[in-house]
Amino acid sequence: MTHSTPSAPNLSPTQPVVAERAIVSVTDLTKNFGERCAVDHISFAIKQGECLGFLGPNGAGKTTTINILLGLAHKTAGMINLLGREVPKHHRQVKRLIGVVPQADSLDPDLTVEENLLTYASYFNLPRKIALQKSDELLHFFALHNRRAEIIEHLSGGQRRRLLLARALINEPQLLILDEPTIGLDPQARHLIWERLEILQEHGTTMLLTSHYLDEVSRLSDRVLIMDQGKIVAQGEPQQLITELVGLEVFEVEGNNTELDEMAKSFKDCEATIERVNNRLYIYAREECSHLEKLLGNSRNWLRRPANLEDLFIQLTGRSLRES
Repeated sequence: MTHSTPSAPNLSPTQPVVAERAIVSVTDLTKNFGERCAVDHISFAIKQGECLGFLGPNGAGKTTTINILLGLAHKTAGMINLLGREVPKHHRQVKRLIGVVPQADSLDPDLTVEENLLTYASYFNLPRKIALQKSDELLHFFALHNRRAEIIEHLSGGQRRRLLLARALINEPQLLILDEPTIGLDPQARHLIWERLEILQEHGTTMLLTSHYLDEVSRLSDRVLIMDQGKIVAQGEPQQLITELVGLEVFEVEGNNTELDEMAKSFKDCEATIERVNNRLYIYAREECSHLEKLLGNSRNWLRRPANLEDLFIQLTGRSLRES
């Protein structure tokens, strides 16, 4: 069975796409809670049509930063410019141009699928005819048109997440903020949402994405920004950061203490970083290292793979569990 690719809803930006135009510009943003600095002089920008993956462990300052961008928290210092307007000075005008997909389910359980969209459209004073047209486009785009008359409690988790995305797009936003858009979903539901987001990207939608699914961030993001303890520890194109800070490939080796100690000694002269975690040895090779296979010999419990975003994240923020 073949499936046709859905056409994107009408999301043309109100201004022409300018490749270098910054939709988001943040300079020296700081937020203190008493003596604790939650956001420590961070600066970053998001260009028009770009997707920025916004990463960090719990307590890194991501949520606080996004809350400040959305006007839900006040900054201590710094400058914020969204869509060419200073925030919070022009927050009311900016808010109408942003779409938000929250991590929590904030749909109205007493309304139907379509009523949720139409009610949200009314907050932006969209004429009824236009709201109905936009609702129909979005329901088809997110494969919810056959559910338009159902109440929310009858929807699956994946359908609710798709409806939250549709709702965020009802006002044709110039910036889409995605907070864990596929949290708790099965692989099929996640892939459907990814495919729709990729179509939106092709049509120039600017996105700020937070997610703990690093495969999701790798797939969707043009650039990533990683925070830890209130500071930015890295930002740039994912593959470039991985190559520069981690390496080209990773060897994972399992063994007992004696075996791993001997292997670690063998690799000391290689162009690689070595990390020991319990009964596993991680070898981060900064160049193509076929000769490492010879050093591993006939060891059975090892694998060779490309370095990835998770390796980068762990190297920069550590392996320790963080509580929010």
